[in-house]
Amino acid sequence: MGIVNITKSYDADFVRQVEEESGQKLDLCYQCGNCTAGCPYTFAYDYPVSKIMRLTQAGQKETVLKSKSLWLCATCESCTTRCPNNIDVAHIMDVLRHMARRAGYAPVPTVKTFWDSFLDSVENNGRVFEIGLLASYVTKTGRFWTDLDLGPKVLPKGKMHFKPPQIQGKEEVKKIFKRFKEESRK
Repeated sequence: MGIVNITKSYDADFVRQVEEESGQKLDLCYQCGNCTAGCPYTFAYDYPVSKIMRLTQAGQKETVLKSKSLWLCATCESCTTRCPNNIDVAHIMDVLRHMARRAGYAPVPTVKTFWDSFLDSVENNGRVFEIGLLASYVTKTGRFWTDLDLGPKVLPKGKMHFKPPQIQGKEEVKKIFKRFKEESRK
Protein backbone atom coordinates (compact mmCIF):
# COMPACT_ATOMS: atom_id res chain seq x y z
CA MET A 1 0.00 0.00 0.00
CA GLY A 2 1.57 3.23 -1.16
CA ILE A 3 0.77 6.89 -0.83
CA VAL A 4 -2.15 8.03 -2.95
CA ASN A 5 -2.25 11.67 -3.99
CA ILE A 6 -5.93 12.53 -3.57
CA THR A 7 -5.50 16.13 -4.71
CA LYS A 8 -5.34 15.10 -8.35
CA SER A 9 -7.82 13.32 -10.58
CA TYR A 10 -10.96 13.84 -8.49
CA ASP A 11 -13.78 12.18 -10.46
CA ALA A 12 -17.11 13.64 -9.35
CA ASP A 13 -19.02 11.38 -11.77
CA PHE A 14 -17.49 8.33 -10.08
CA VAL A 15 -18.62 9.51 -6.64
CA ARG A 16 -22.11 10.26 -7.96
CA GLN A 17 -22.32 6.88 -9.70
CA VAL A 18 -21.28 4.96 -6.57
CA GLU A 19 -23.86 6.83 -4.50
CA GLU A 20 -26.53 6.30 -7.13
CA GLU A 21 -25.88 2.57 -7.61
CA SER A 22 -25.46 1.82 -3.90
CA GLY A 23 -28.16 4.09 -2.55
CA GLN A 24 -25.65 5.24 0.11
CA LYS A 25 -24.30 8.70 0.97
CA LEU A 26 -20.51 8.53 0.96
CA ASP A 27 -20.13 11.80 2.87
CA LEU A 28 -21.67 10.14 5.95
CA CYS A 29 -18.42 8.19 6.45
CA TYR A 30 -16.17 10.06 8.88
CA GLN A 31 -13.37 7.47 8.89
CA CYS A 32 -13.89 5.97 12.34
CA GLY A 33 -12.23 2.73 11.21
CA ASN A 34 -14.85 0.36 12.63
CA CYS A 35 -15.31 -1.26 9.21
CA THR A 36 -11.61 -2.09 8.97
CA ALA A 37 -11.46 -3.23 12.59
CA GLY A 38 -14.25 -5.74 12.00
CA CYS A 39 -13.11 -7.01 8.60
CA PRO A 40 -11.75 -10.58 8.72
CA TYR A 41 -9.76 -10.09 5.49
CA THR A 42 -7.96 -6.81 6.20
CA PHE A 43 -4.67 -8.71 6.42
CA ALA A 44 -4.96 -9.66 2.72
CA TYR A 45 -6.16 -6.32 1.34
CA ASP A 46 -4.00 -3.81 -0.48
CA TYR A 47 -6.27 -1.08 0.95
CA PRO A 48 -8.34 -1.63 4.11
CA VAL A 49 -12.08 -0.99 3.86
CA SER A 50 -11.90 2.44 5.52
CA LYS A 51 -9.28 3.54 2.98
CA ILE A 52 -11.43 2.22 0.10
CA MET A 53 -14.25 4.36 1.50
CA ARG A 54 -11.96 7.42 1.75
CA LEU A 55 -10.54 6.92 -1.74
CA THR A 56 -14.08 6.60 -3.07
CA GLN A 57 -15.12 9.81 -1.30
CA ALA A 58 -12.06 11.47 -2.85
CA GLY A 59 -13.13 10.39 -6.33
CA GLN A 60 -10.07 8.21 -6.94
CA LYS A 61 -11.80 5.97 -9.46
CA GLU A 62 -8.80 4.22 -10.98
CA THR A 63 -7.10 3.51 -7.64
CA VAL A 64 -10.32 2.10 -6.18
CA LEU A 65 -11.35 0.00 -9.17
CA LYS A 66 -7.85 -1.49 -9.53
CA SER A 67 -7.76 -2.51 -5.87
CA LYS A 68 -7.56 -6.22 -5.12
CA SER A 69 -9.51 -5.58 -1.91
CA LEU A 70 -12.74 -5.41 -3.93
CA TRP A 71 -12.21 -8.95 -5.18
CA LEU A 72 -11.20 -10.40 -1.82
CA CYS A 73 -14.18 -8.95 0.07
CA ALA A 74 -16.44 -11.78 1.23
CA THR A 75 -19.44 -9.46 1.70
CA CYS A 76 -19.77 -10.83 5.24
CA GLU A 77 -21.28 -7.47 6.27
CA SER A 78 -19.14 -7.06 9.39
CA CYS A 79 -18.29 -3.57 8.14
CA THR A 80 -21.96 -2.72 7.64
CA THR A 81 -22.91 -4.03 11.08
CA ARG A 82 -20.20 -2.00 12.80
CA CYS A 83 -20.83 1.30 10.99
CA PRO A 84 -22.10 3.95 13.45
CA ASN A 85 -23.76 5.86 10.58
CA ASN A 86 -25.62 2.84 9.21
CA ILE A 87 -23.77 2.95 5.89
CA ASP A 88 -24.10 -0.31 3.99
CA VAL A 89 -20.37 -0.56 3.37
CA ALA A 90 -20.60 -4.15 2.11
CA HIS A 91 -23.06 -3.02 -0.55
CA ILE A 92 -20.71 -0.22 -1.59
CA MET A 93 -17.89 -2.77 -1.92
CA ASP A 94 -20.19 -4.92 -4.05
CA VAL A 95 -21.11 -1.95 -6.27
CA LEU A 96 -17.42 -1.10 -6.65
CA ARG A 97 -16.68 -4.71 -7.63
CA HIS A 98 -19.39 -4.54 -10.31
CA MET A 99 -18.01 -1.23 -11.55
CA ALA A 100 -14.49 -2.69 -11.70
CA ARG A 101 -15.78 -5.67 -13.62
CA ARG A 102 -17.59 -3.45 -16.13
CA ALA A 103 -14.44 -1.33 -16.54
CA GLY A 104 -12.36 -4.46 -17.20
CA TYR A 105 -10.17 -4.30 -14.09
CA ALA A 106 -9.07 -7.64 -12.68
CA PRO A 107 -6.18 -7.15 -10.23
CA VAL A 108 -6.60 -10.73 -9.01
CA PRO A 109 -7.50 -12.58 -12.22
CA THR A 110 -8.11 -15.98 -10.61
CA VAL A 111 -10.57 -14.46 -8.12
CA LYS A 112 -12.44 -12.68 -10.91
CA THR A 113 -12.44 -15.92 -12.94
CA PHE A 114 -13.87 -17.83 -9.98
CA TRP A 115 -16.48 -15.09 -9.43
CA ASP A 116 -17.48 -15.18 -13.12
CA SER A 117 -17.66 -19.00 -13.11
CA PHE A 118 -19.78 -18.93 -9.95
CA LEU A 119 -22.24 -16.42 -11.42
CA ASP A 120 -22.44 -18.37 -14.70
CA SER A 121 -23.25 -21.51 -12.72
CA VAL A 122 -26.03 -19.78 -10.78
CA GLU A 123 -27.43 -18.18 -13.93
CA ASN A 124 -27.52 -21.49 -15.83
CA ASN A 125 -28.65 -23.77 -13.01
CA GLY A 126 -30.67 -21.57 -10.66
CA ARG A 127 -28.09 -22.25 -7.94
CA VAL A 128 -24.44 -23.21 -7.89
CA PHE A 129 -23.49 -26.53 -9.49
CA GLU A 130 -20.18 -27.27 -7.76
CA ILE A 131 -18.70 -29.78 -10.23
CA GLY A 132 -19.66 -27.54 -13.17
CA LEU A 133 -18.19 -24.52 -11.37
CA LEU A 134 -14.98 -26.42 -10.73
CA ALA A 135 -14.75 -27.58 -14.35
CA SER A 136 -15.35 -24.05 -15.65
CA TYR A 137 -12.80 -22.50 -13.29
CA VAL A 138 -10.12 -25.10 -13.99
CA THR A 139 -10.65 -24.79 -17.74
CA LYS A 140 -10.40 -20.99 -17.67
CA THR A 141 -7.36 -20.83 -15.37
CA GLY A 142 -5.47 -23.97 -16.36
CA ARG A 143 -5.02 -24.81 -12.68
CA PHE A 144 -5.66 -28.51 -13.18
CA TRP A 145 -3.56 -29.94 -10.36
CA THR A 146 -3.96 -27.29 -7.66
CA ASP A 147 -6.60 -29.03 -5.52
CA LEU A 148 -6.45 -32.53 -6.93
CA ASP A 149 -5.79 -34.00 -3.47
CA LEU A 150 -9.19 -32.74 -2.24
CA GLY A 151 -11.25 -34.92 -4.63
CA PRO A 152 -10.84 -38.19 -2.71
CA LYS A 153 -11.73 -36.41 0.53
CA VAL A 154 -14.82 -34.57 -0.76
CA LEU A 155 -16.50 -36.98 -3.18
CA PRO A 156 -17.27 -39.82 -0.68
CA LYS A 157 -19.22 -37.38 1.50
CA GLY A 158 -21.94 -37.18 -1.18
CA LYS A 159 -22.09 -33.39 -1.09
CA MET A 160 -21.00 -32.86 -4.69
CA HIS A 161 -23.13 -34.21 -7.51
CA PHE A 162 -22.22 -34.90 -11.13
CA LYS A 163 -25.52 -33.54 -12.47
CA PRO A 164 -26.79 -29.98 -12.06
CA PRO A 165 -29.54 -29.57 -9.46
CA GLN A 166 -33.10 -29.47 -10.74
CA ILE A 167 -34.80 -26.70 -8.84
CA GLN A 168 -38.03 -24.79 -9.04
CA GLY A 169 -37.70 -21.17 -10.09
CA LYS A 170 -34.71 -21.75 -12.37
CA GLU A 171 -36.24 -19.55 -15.09
CA GLU A 172 -36.92 -16.77 -12.58
CA VAL A 173 -33.23 -16.75 -11.64
CA LYS A 174 -32.33 -16.40 -15.35
CA LYS A 175 -34.72 -13.44 -15.57
CA ILE A 176 -32.90 -11.74 -12.68
CA PHE A 177 -29.60 -12.08 -14.52
CA LYS A 178 -31.18 -10.86 -17.75
CA ARG A 179 -32.64 -7.80 -15.98
CA PHE A 180 -29.28 -7.05 -14.37
CA LYS A 181 -27.46 -7.28 -17.73
CA GLU A 182 -30.01 -4.98 -19.36
CA GLU A 183 -29.66 -2.41 -16.55
CA SER A 184 -25.86 -2.61 -16.74
CA ARG A 185 -25.91 -1.70 -20.43
CA LYS A 186 -27.77 1.55 -19.72
